Amino acid sequence: MAGNGGAAAVTGSGSRRGSESMALAEYTGMTRIKGPIVLLKGIPGVGYDEVVEVTADGGEPRMGRVVMVSEDAVMVQVFAGTEGLSPATARTRFLGHPLEISLSPDILGRTFDGLGRPLDGNGPVYCGMKRNVNGQPINPMARLYPRDFINTGFSAIDVLMTLIRGQKLPIFSGNGLPHNRLAIQIASQAKLMGADNFAVVFAGVGIRHDDAAAFSANLSQRGAKLVMFRNLADDPVIERIATPRYALTAAEYLAFDLGMHVLVIITDLTSYCEALRELSVGRGEIPSRKGYPAYLYSDLASLYERAGVLKGREGSITFLPILTMPNDDITNPVPDQTGFITEGQIVLSRALDAAGVYPPIDPLPSLSRLMKDGIGKGYTREDHPSLSSQLFACYSKVQEVKALSEVVGRDELSEEDRAYLAFGDAFERTFIGQSRDEDRDIGQSLDMGWRLLAGLPAGALTRISLEERKKYVDPLREKKAPPQGFAII
Repeated sequence: MAGNGGAAAVTGSGSRRGSESMALAEYTGMTRIKGPIVLLKGIPGVGYDEVVEVTADGGEPRMGRVVMVSEDAVMVQVFAGTEGLSPATARTRFLGHPLEISLSPDILGRTFDGLGRPLDGNGPVYCGMKRNVNGQPINPMARLYPRDFINTGFSAIDVLMTLIRGQKLPIFSGNGLPHNRLAIQIASQAKLMGADNFAVVFAGVGIRHDDAAAFSANLSQRGAKLVMFRNLADDPVIERIATPRYALTAAEYLAFDLGMHVLVIITDLTSYCEALRELSVGRGEIPSRKGYPAYLYSDLASLYERAGVLKGREGSITFLPILTMPNDDITNPVPDQTGFITEGQIVLSRALDAAGVYPPIDPLPSLSRLMKDGIGKGYTREDHPSLSSQLFACYSKVQEVKALSEVVGRDELSEEDRAYLAFGDAFERTFIGQSRDEDRDIGQSLDMGWRLLAGLPAGALTRISLEERKKYVDPLREKKAPPQGFAII
């Protein structure tokens, strides 16, 4: 669509950039409109990521941002879409600053939309600080190595794929799996051992209305220790690009300005990546795998690498993004690229979900690359590392025995193999599985793991020392205290 593309009416005074008296430039007419993208020509002094207001005759201003700049053209992405805009008469006003969020301690306990506007009816955030939401990744030389255990209340996570303060640990899920329920429970009960200044920043990206209502209703108990951002499925798709950046900017303020330890949970980052793909198509960029832009990796890294622990700062940011894998395909570009950037993953299993296990966490493809330096004596308990290793080994053996039983039948299995199958059933039912309001501390989870191992023959316990076996396993054998329905051999 063609338009005038250039009659300019400049209002205000002072230079185009730099001061509070910055002139605001308003232009009438556009060269082209395509999807959410607007092209204007012949506009000097415009900066990348600058915020704009696009207005149709008699309409409300629509927020947008500059996504491409050259010597003779400017490309603007309109968040609310371009429906109803006329290339000849639409007006574009350049505000001279990037997307910003108002910050103060009063953001705690508040709910905002995907562009940082209050949704809770408590009015705007009044303060003297505004910060660009397009923050920078943390310089590796300014980082401290992540340590310290974060208790999520889930045995499978806390014992087998431990979340460490300052870590990036994504959850890989699938459509229909209870990842939102899991996110709510982690956000409600997560805590950093020995720290009172712990907060949660929760962001929903492209979520349904019923999920948004569930988040609001169930996370209210966090009260003044929660900041929520909400981008709904029927909000403009392009707004999803901004929502994670608003959430992470709020987390950076709480962590590095106020000295808090912040857990950031964002669901669903696949919706963000799909919005990124839509924007790329609108720009006319050459697609890469599955239609995603070639810069998907660097774009995701610009989000993930904003988490961590900074030298000389008391606070920290721990990032727990949730991604739904299209067709449960872990090789899809979104989980695939995420796995290269982050320090492990938690994988949800459709088979465990079908069996009624909640949370349906599959331990074998899951891991936490940083847990070895944040568990054990001084962090959780001295027996944690060896117990975790032994549980992994035994559950892996269970899968081999299950495959064998499908060939020869259970009746042909040895007594030891049947003990492994009993262990696997009890492990899934009582260790991985727990009720939807159950919050286990790390001591409970570790003790439960030892009770499970006590039901296995001594020859199966190859990952623990003789001293640990005498201290933790033998007393349970004498008391005959494995989980209900699991006989000691």
